[in-house]
This record gives sequence, structure tokens and C-alpha cells, in this order.
Amino acid sequence: MTIATLQEELIEEFSLFDDWLDKYEHIIELGKSLPLIEDTLKTDDKLIKGCQSKVWLHAEMKEGNIIFTADSDAIITKGIIAVLIRVFSNQTPEEIIQADTSFIDEIGLKEHLSPTRANGLVSMIKQMKLYAVAFQAQKTT
Repeated sequence: MTIATLQEELIEEFSLFDDWLDKYEHIIELGKSLPLIEDTLKTDDKLIKGCQSKVWLHAEMKEGNIIFTADSDAIITKGIIAVLIRVFSNQTPEEIIQADTSFIDEIGLKEHLSPTRANGLVSMIKQMKLYAVAFQAQKTT
């Protein structure tokens, strides 16, 4: 499934909720469904810089696609990274690098987060794209 299709699915999913408390609940539920990252991968080099909470992000290349796994010590942050993983995991580095992230504004996520969480969201996207750049560079060398 393409990144654009996954983003459209999320936009439709979030449009089912009228109230932001319901959307937060949905984000928390998405976080609970996130496959757990192995404890051995919860190292300082996997921590996303710029997040108020601790967020560990691991990426590996499988058959040309990047597979992301993550965890966080905060339930809302875990839900946010789960949303991003749903969109970016199992995609090629090129698709991730070129991906538009305006779906985040369309579901209203950024405007309903505290400034520090919004910064963390930007840091998460940046880190996922940096992994994609690194994997793409490995392919070309």
C-alpha cells in the first residue's frame, strides 16, 4: 500500500471522531497496538532527540523496504509514533524521503498537541526520513 493511501486511510479514520478527546483516545489505542521494540534496542543511540518523552526508534531494511519499530515511555507519544510507523513502515527509502506529511495537519494532530509534543512529532518524522536517507545511501555505494 502506498504512503498516500495509508495517509488517506488515517484522515478518514480520524474524521469519524467529532471531539478531540475521542481522537486522543484513538491515538492511545493505536499506541497500544504497536508491536513492542526489543529491550535490547532501547539504547541511547535509538532515542529520538527533541522529544520530551523517551522515544526509541529502530529501523531495518528488509527486501528493499524499511521496517520501523518503536516504543515510548508516554502513552500519547507512543500513539503518535504508531501513526507514523503505520504510514512509513514497509516503504522504500525513496518513498519515505519524498513523502508529504500534510496528513498530520489534515487530521489536526499538530494543532492539538502541546508545543513540546509538536516538536517531538517533527523530530520523529525527521528521524524516520534520516534513516531513509542513510539506507538509500547504502544502496548507492
